[in-house]
Amino acid sequence: MCKQFNEIKTEGAATVKAWTKGVPFEPEAQEQVNNIAKMPFIHSHIAVMPDVHLGKGATIGSVIPSVDAVIPAAVGVDIGCGMVATKTTLTASQLPDNLTAIRHAFEAAVPHGRTVGRGKRDRGAWGNVPDEVAIEWKKLEARFERICDKHPAIKKSNNVNHLGTMGTGNHFLELCIDEHDAVWIMLHSGSRGVGNRIGTYFIELAKKEMQRHQIHLPDVNLAYLKEGSEYFDDYVEAVEWAQDFAKKNREIMMINAIKALRKQIPVPFETAELAVNCHHNYISREQHFGKTCYVTRKGAVRAEKGEMGIIPSSMGQRSFIVRGLGNAESFNSCSHGAGRVMSRTKAKKVYTIADQVAATEGVECRKDEGVIDEIPHAYKDIDKVMAAQSDLVEVVYTLKQVVCVKG
Repeated sequence: MCKQFNEIKTEGAATVKAWTKGVPFEPEAQEQVNNIAKMPFIHSHIAVMPDVHLGKGATIGSVIPSVDAVIPAAVGVDIGCGMVATKTTLTASQLPDNLTAIRHAFEAAVPHGRTVGRGKRDRGAWGNVPDEVAIEWKKLEARFERICDKHPAIKKSNNVNHLGTMGTGNHFLELCIDEHDAVWIMLHSGSRGVGNRIGTYFIELAKKEMQRHQIHLPDVNLAYLKEGSEYFDDYVEAVEWAQDFAKKNREIMMINAIKALRKQIPVPFETAELAVNCHHNYISREQHFGKTCYVTRKGAVRAEKGEMGIIPSSMGQRSFIVRGLGNAESFNSCSHGAGRVMSRTKAKKVYTIADQVAATEGVECRKDEGVIDEIPHAYKDIDKVMAAQSDLVEVVYTLKQVVCVKG
């Protein structure tokens, strides 16, 4: 049987298995993956997903198994970033013809974006933390305080005021319709300001460790923490907490989005017939190829046999609810989206508002200069991405957004 992945072997480096047949794999990203493969603690091989593209230190769309060490920059600063989707009992025919009011209701219910400027209230954070958010924060607070007792710099972060908020960039909240005309709510976000602070803080500590031990790396952003070293356990503890924060963050936003939708739709409806909440930027301790290792999924979703996941696309293309096939060669993983083919800066230079309007026809969303960097043309063709990983997941539902709120 023909392998669906390309196998890349380089002297002095672990093998790379890349599910990139039929999709772009830029030379710079290939070089970056090869640098990771040279690290001495890589277990078995590195798996590359079809949405792969250049990242900082580690390539987005890569699965990195390591023994006795982790690379903080591979996890990155959006720790626990991921997706949640909930199927409702609504059908497309029960939605109003004009969806603008639903978009505005979503925007009012979920803080998103960011206001920059001294003295201005950040619209992407809570001004007054709602009682229900404060209650959920209490469940996270004791562990957070223990982390801050050891690393006080982490305390100076947006934490409780970012719980239940979306953020910026490619984070979004959408109303979608599947191929059976069922209505879904789907959103994308992570651990927000506090996750950024934890990631940034430990990335710098890892770099200092490399300098202290005079360890030379192919890329300074591949600085790692060795198991048993001074900061390893603290980092793992902080990352696990940030991942829990991220998951709870998505849960709160979903609850508030459902409440907002109920106020806009006169028809009673139920939710959670099927709900999926999955990370795609995180660390997990797992067993693969005879060893217990730390698996860093940098822009990848766990897809064990029967496990449900979400593969979103851009704001003009289809997204997918998938079921894992448990492919051991990929460390039971799949892509986390379509993957960019163009940087945000380049997209803003190449495309116009008119291009954005045309690319998002039929979607109730912002169509202005501020979201041109998220134009669908800046992403890979999602159909080709899905075809390249047909041995990793099977499609259960295909979703098309009709409302999209971007950060």
